[in-house]
Amino acid sequence: MKDKKNEKNRTVTDKEDAGTLLQYSNEDDRAYGLAGMAISLASLNAFDRVAEVSLDGCDTMVEFSNEYYFSGSPSISPKSTWDNLVQNFHITASMVISNVMSRSLVRMRRDVPVEVLGLLHDEIQREGKESCGLEDDEIDALFNRTLSYSRRIFANPRLHPAINEFARILSTRRTLSGNELRDELRLLQLI
Repeated sequence: MKDKKNEKNRTVTDKEDAGTLLQYSNEDDRAYGLAGMAISLASLNAFDRVAEVSLDGCDTMVEFSNEYYFSGSPSISPKSTWDNLVQNFHITASMVISNVMSRSLVRMRRDVPVEVLGLLHDEIQREGKESCGLEDDEIDALFNRTLSYSRRIFANPRLHPAINEFARILSTRRTLSGNELRDELRLLQLI
């Protein structure tokens, strides 16, 4: 409990400290981050893009399905392929933002530090340019829209008990398929 109190009162002084806050502090923190990512998948109706989620993943907690990695074929128009690429970028950006929002607003019951949001913005902007060739204004619009929507979800205190329970379920079950994820969120009335 003492750790939670210290985390709650902690301030961020520079980008290096903000980067440290992006790292998971413990298993509970990972569970809340994964809960946030799963809720963002639900909000985007993107369960078909996920094969499974796992707290035991070495490098990543989310294993995407073939649908996510599909890059197109000669029979599909380039515009459709690009739209799919942008949609995947939106899903990934939403998951990253929701991860941080869940950990801060629900688990630690405090706002996300401005410096952390700045780091997220910079990384999402870099990824949007590299993976999709998006312009700064397009990335800013996506970031701001996603941040606003995520904040509305995770700042809603009526949802906190269900999000807390979902994090506990993830800690207990450890690994869930995309369908199991949808079922658990539906049972908790988060979708």
